[in-house]
Amino acid sequence: MAISTPGVLYSVSTTTTLKGGQTKGMPMYKVVRTARLYEQIVQQIEQSIQEGKLKPGDQLPAERELAQEFGVSRTAVREAVKTLSEKGLVEAYSGRGTFVSTGKSQAIRHSLNSFLKSGDLEDSDYVAEMREILEPEFTALAATRIEEQHLVMMREAVAVMDRSMKNPDAYIEADLDFHLALAEAAGNPLILSLLDSLVGVLREQRLGIFSVTGGPERGQVHHKLILEAIEKRSASSARKAMRAHLQQVHQDSKVSAVMKNKSPKRQSS
Repeated sequence: MAISTPGVLYSVSTTTTLKGGQTKGMPMYKVVRTARLYEQIVQQIEQSIQEGKLKPGDQLPAERELAQEFGVSRTAVREAVKTLSEKGLVEAYSGRGTFVSTGKSQAIRHSLNSFLKSGDLEDSDYVAEMREILEPEFTALAATRIEEQHLVMMREAVAVMDRSMKNPDAYIEADLDFHLALAEAAGNPLILSLLDSLVGVLREQRLGIFSVTGGPERGQVHHKLILEAIEKRSASSARKAMRAHLQQVHQDSKVSAVMKNKSPKRQSS
């Protein structure tokens, strides 16, 4: 089984040695058959990590592949990955896959998630301000470092958003993929970990914007301008396009907040 991570290819042995030095392929995992399937999946993957068969930075196979290998539904695999992530053993990135945790980035994400879930701060305003400081600069950096695989991700994300103007879930996931591809293209793992730690907050923010008249359409105009600048490898144009996009997001977020506050609240019975 090939295990990959950006810029590196790892391989995990799935063979057994026979007499005469010959090898025979065999699956890494055993088919699971009992009630709480995801717990057995967790156990097997955790054991692979402990034994060094899976190393920090290794990418797990796709959800469909794992489901076939374990002989379970994709739902069980999804629950297992969620549990492994909560235990700090893997890191699941929207649109990129699931990787064995390096420890350092997991600590960053945990700290930020705790901060954002504290409930003591106006999270959306702080997040918007941080993005306006950070994202234009790493977008400019991405313009000078981006590789074809990241451009493919960005183009696919734009295409999905184009055809998902009436489908908030699909649009929002593609929107997140677009921004995460830029963060990955910048080539700095701290930037990627920082942005990925905000995915939950960003998803909630985008859901609000989707209810604002013209919000998704305005976002798409900016996404295409950012992509155009990145394709031209123009750092200055990319920075300018991202800054304009985040200003639009901030304005639409304020409109969304007003709409939410004005919506009628349910009467308690």
